[in-house]
Amino acid sequence: MLAVYGMGALTATIIIVLDLFLPLWLAALIVTVALFVVAGILALLGRRQVSRAVPAEPREAVASVKADVDELKHAVKDRGRA
Repeated sequence: MLAVYGMGALTATIIIVLDLFLPLWLAALIVTVALFVVAGILALLGRRQVSRAVPAEPREAVASVKADVDELKHAVKDRGRA
């Protein structure tokens, strides 16, 4: 939680430093755009890692359910003959 306050303070400090050379609104806009660019890049990297980490479907679970369904079908057919 303290890191969130630290990031806010760092953001404010960067805006204040840029305000020495640029108008305040432009300094704030530059910092905001930079933060959104960094957030977008991190989101894309995270999305790529998640897509590589887990398969699209749980293959073992699907195979297990299919085997269960087949077993039940055979049990029902055998029960009907008896």
